[in-house]
Amino acid sequence: MIDLRALRENPEKVRASQRARGADEALVDTLLAADARRRTTLASFEELRAEQKQVSKSVGKASAEERPAVLARAKDLAEQVKALEASAGAAQAELDELARTVPNVVDPAAPVGGEEDYVVLKHVGTPRDFAAEGFEPKDHLDLGESLRAIDVRRGAKVSGARFYFLTGIGARLELALLNCAMDQAIAGGFTPMITPTLVRPETMQGTGFDVAHDAEIYRLDADDLYLVGTSEVALAGYHAEEILDLTAGPVRYAGWSSCYRREAGSHGKDTRGIIRVHQFNKVEMFSYVPVEDAAAEHQRLLAWEEEMLGKVELPYRVIDTAAGDLGTSAARKFDCEAWLPTQSRYLELTSTSNCTTFQARRLGVRERTADGDTRPVATLNGTLATTRWIVAILENHQQPDGSVRVPAGLRPYLGGLEVIEPV
Repeated sequence: MIDLRALRENPEKVRASQRARGADEALVDTLLAADARRRTTLASFEELRAEQKQVSKSVGKASAEERPAVLARAKDLAEQVKALEASAGAAQAELDELARTVPNVVDPAAPVGGEEDYVVLKHVGTPRDFAAEGFEPKDHLDLGESLRAIDVRRGAKVSGARFYFLTGIGARLELALLNCAMDQAIAGGFTPMITPTLVRPETMQGTGFDVAHDAEIYRLDADDLYLVGTSEVALAGYHAEEILDLTAGPVRYAGWSSCYRREAGSHGKDTRGIIRVHQFNKVEMFSYVPVEDAAAEHQRLLAWEEEMLGKVELPYRVIDTAAGDLGTSAARKFDCEAWLPTQSRYLELTSTSNCTTFQARRLGVRERTADGDTRPVATLNGTLATTRWIVAILENHQQPDGSVRVPAGLRPYLGGLEVIEPV
């Protein structure tokens, strides 16, 4: 959650963040009022409890004549202290609930606005001119079916809409992609992790997801567990309530997991093929760093994402996501979007977010400073490869005869295969 001390010292910064997100800035004053009530109630409780302790100590010293009055006063104070303790607890609970509704404070450098107000930072590579090459490109599903790489019909038969099978070369291509991503992460100093895909509600909430109202999350009510939409969730909870040693540099993990999203509200959007599905695989980078190093680590994560895109030879652009599209935890987010020839648009393949200390405060992840104190760390995440990348790889590297050229960066993971031929 946000830093309450920083909120008290500079509430206008949080109001500006709320305005940039298009969120309710009045929530800031509501939170400040709740914080003031909690502090006042707690101070009264502690003051009265101190008096109670003094009176209790005086019982043994009181004379026989004084003792009944002292005992009566002690009893009265005990009742008042108990009532004030309950009030202080209620005030704390109210404050905690309100604090969880305030998203992370937006980086002032992030664009203001909603989903369509992103800023394009750069373009890399040039989309192919298929007309000049003399043929009409096929979409990824037509290609995937002709290559016997994707089977959505049987996926729907087995599991329903937005499910699929990756078969034959499709399965091999995904494994090649994810292994390539993991090798790159290891070279960058990340520890490889196979993470749980079911987590407790406190882990999901600690990462910034609202388990009560987030329509994207799959819930297992009988077990009080939640299916993750990214291994970021498990990796963020990995060091919950721990003190990290960051003196030697960032602590970095690369999580490989299946991911699950309900895609609520996306009816009619990207229903063809495997662009928007309920289950997919992903390699996710996750970093714990001192807050002063967070912005630099964010740039490093973006550079690693771009390096991976270079290995699969895709034309792409980098966007600076607008404040209203950041989600609860991110203070700033960069997306890399690959060109999708058959739809003449860019498709998000990677996302990297700087969550500053927001998640660490919720999860109790701290570092010890040089003076011996502890403070929250910063957390960051970034996608290195997902199932969706297959969409862009097939479409951008297709050839007139329906075959697909294998990008050079993936060939070592496919036994040197250079071209995927139709079956």
